[in-house]
Amino acid sequence: MPNLAQMIGSLHIHHFYIGKLKAKQEELFTSDPELAMLLDNVAAVLSEHAVALADDIADKEHDE
Repeated sequence: MPNLAQMIGSLHIHHFYIGKLKAKQEELFTSDPELAMLLDNVAAVLSEHAVALADDIADKEHDE
């Protein structure tokens, strides 16, 4: 199992890529709505994983 620092780093990476996906989605919304929708779906999956990761981090911090 990864340590707390690795988990926090992974959470930051998730947030970074979620932001990138949302920015690109907005950029493509008018020119390629299907791709924009796909990027939105990918961002949603990453967001769900980020929430689960944040919960795991909170549990690990609570245990320490």
